[in-house]
Amino acid sequence: MDFFAEQDRARRAGRWLLLGFGCALAACIVLVYLALLPMTAGEYGEEIALWQPGLFLIVALAVGGVIGGGSAWKVAALAAGGGEAVARTLGGRLVARNTTDAAERRLINLADEMAIAAGIPAPPVYVLEDETAINAFAAGDHPRAAVVAVTRGALDRLTRDELQGVIAHEFSHILNGDMRLNMRLVGVLHGLFMLAGAGRVLLRSGGGRSSGKDKNGLVVLGLVLVVAGYLTGLAGRLVRAAVSRQREFLADASAVQFTRNPQGLLGALHKVAQQASGLAHGQGEAVSHMLFDGRSSASALRSAGGLLATHPPL
Repeated sequence: MDFFAEQDRARRAGRWLLLGFGCALAACIVLVYLALLPMTAGEYGEEIALWQPGLFLIVALAVGGVIGGGSAWKVAALAAGGGEAVARTLGGRLVARNTTDAAERRLINLADEMAIAAGIPAPPVYVLEDETAINAFAAGDHPRAAVVAVTRGALDRLTRDELQGVIAHEFSHILNGDMRLNMRLVGVLHGLFMLAGAGRVLLRSGGGRSSGKDKNGLVVLGLVLVVAGYLTGLAGRLVRAAVSRQREFLADASAVQFTRNPQGLLGALHKVAQQASGLAHGQGEAVSHMLFDGRSSASALRSAGGLLATHPPL
């Protein structure tokens, strides 16, 4: 297996896909600008100039401000507490480095080995004691604030080589900044949907005490913002899912680089394919995009034929 070639392919595909977010933002600005053009007509029906730099600048700043503000708030909220907060929320227990439990000792050793292979500090390791399925995740917006968590099912049911492959996969997410990238993509999506929220507020305002041209203008602008926000938000979700799938391919190829043993990761994936999906914890669906086994029945129902799936097929 040429794992370096696979890593390069996944990175190139991911970079091209990220341009899709820029296209979604640009399309949103253009839609709002075009919708506002008819409102610039005078009382006597003068011909409307298609290019009005001043109006375009105002629209770009207003739309960019709403999306940017919403994105910044969401990213800050996601980053609060770091990876340790995510692990504890899911019922994780920190594994002491001096543990005498054989399974936990093996886990610590594997984490140290993969930290050396990846060239990053060994992160804290958590075990999700109440989870019997095979799963794992890495969380945190920076390598020095990251954690790795595995389920009790992974500890009990995977061989050393298989568990090493899973841990190596998660270390790739840390090394390649996938957690930070995902938070930013989620933030942009939140900003796009906030634009739709602003449109709903304008629609309600338009149905209030405003009258005449002002009322019609508010209603039209609100409707445009709702449509633009939801359409570009859907496009953003499709792009985010495609980026996530490429990062999963990158993590697989990096895991083979770190371990030099594709059979370990392959064996773990075979066992994952034979089990029920997701986590038993109530928050499992919310963090499914972070998991080694990111399948869930709810996600599958919304995946639009796999286009919104965050993981490639097993």
